[in-house]
Amino acid sequence: MTQDEEMKDHPTPSHSISTAIPSTLHHLKEIASIIETGSNSKEVRRISRAVRLTIALRSKLTAPVLSSFIDHVLPTASDSHSRLTSYLPKDDDHEMEVDSATSAAIQTPAKHLLPELEIYCYFLVLLFLIDQKRYEEAKACSSASIDRLKNLNRRTVDVIASRLYFYYSYSYELTGDLAEIRGNLFQLHRIATLRHDELGQETLLNLLLRNYLHYNLYDQAEKLRSKAPRFEAHSNQQFCRYLFYLGKIRTIQLEYTDAKESLLQAARKAPVAAQGFRIQCNKWAIIVRLLLGEIPERTIFVQKGMEKALRPYFELTNAVRIGDLELFRNVADKYATTFKTDGTNNLIVRLRHNVIRTGLRNISISYSRISLADVAQKLRLTSADPIADAESIISKAIRDGAIDATLDHANKWMLSKETGDIYSTNEPQLAFNSRIAFCLNMHNEAVQALRFPKNTHKEKEIAEKRRERQQQEQELAKHIEEEDDDDDF
Repeated sequence: MTQDEEMKDHPTPSHSISTAIPSTLHHLKEIASIIETGSNSKEVRRISRAVRLTIALRSKLTAPVLSSFIDHVLPTASDSHSRLTSYLPKDDDHEMEVDSATSAAIQTPAKHLLPELEIYCYFLVLLFLIDQKRYEEAKACSSASIDRLKNLNRRTVDVIASRLYFYYSYSYELTGDLAEIRGNLFQLHRIATLRHDELGQETLLNLLLRNYLHYNLYDQAEKLRSKAPRFEAHSNQQFCRYLFYLGKIRTIQLEYTDAKESLLQAARKAPVAAQGFRIQCNKWAIIVRLLLGEIPERTIFVQKGMEKALRPYFELTNAVRIGDLELFRNVADKYATTFKTDGTNNLIVRLRHNVIRTGLRNISISYSRISLADVAQKLRLTSADPIADAESIISKAIRDGAIDATLDHANKWMLSKETGDIYSTNEPQLAFNSRIAFCLNMHNEAVQALRFPKNTHKEKEIAEKRRERQQQEQELAKHIEEEDDDDDF
């Protein structure tokens, strides 16, 4: 038995609990003071900082700490206090420890009830209920917080409200009732639009797209996305989610080039800590690149922490690269459950044609002349008339430009033409142009992301005008002095 396991077996002394819990409570009170300062000064960045600090404390939230914090922040006679404390379990031992350790701090009442602190308490309790897997109570708490938010029109609440919107949808998704809140999400999006809450609009638009895509309603999602108002992104996380949903929609609509760009951009912009999101982006991007006829680099599959999750897609890519239809079928059957869970099963069915085309391209490069029967055997076609299927497949590949060959229908042969120098075509120029376009787009995004002090250009203009005016005054004074000297003579 290791040392860590021995430490877990022995109960923790009561004095260690009493020192650990007040530490979390002290941090929550500091966050509350930051929210109060931000509310009074109307600085949204302070509220954003408070939310970031809360996420770092999420694993340390317990029922006694939340009860003590709610008692400290909210008036005991308020409806929010009674409602929130009803979601927290009562633990007499822990309550006695918290009361004895922090009685002096807790007895200090708050100056006045702020809406930001009230919504923040809803946010804390909702995080606690979701982490404790009490999803039904989390649904009730989130619904109560949304009802309270509808009556608040304060820009300092928008940051916390956007997080509540997400967990409101997430709690219903965990219980399988996501369709119930679709109308409510539309109402909240309309309210956010009327109040010019752009962060709320971003969050709610992504939640609506997620709601539609959860039920495979891609047409409705595209109609909503195309008609929703567009503005500059305020949250990198929400922008990454939007790009991911856009990439999924474009993939289903056969717009693979746009889908690839959106998915790769979402994977690049996603934070390093969001590993699950980056894995999903890479899975869809791999499928899209395969549908485009590209073979993803091996480095994509060996990224740190992603090897196991991307293993099925690595084997699938290997089957497509070789052009082995039987190997492709085996991989699809082996990981059918994984592909169905990821929502890529329908896309993998589309890949069958790409596997056949890749195998046919390899055959056309290897043989200058080959019979259709041998083509059907090498492609492992298992239909009733494989020769006729091979003939139709070759005809379509020639018509689409996938292979440079001709068909001899009389002798049942495929005649391949000699491969020319690729550098004599426009492909190197197109590849170079795409790289230049990518670098230019990255430069433009970096310039747009720069922050400049407010009214810097106006202050510069004022300084230049002041300098010109002083110069004119000096020239005028010099001219007057010269005229006075001429008069003296």
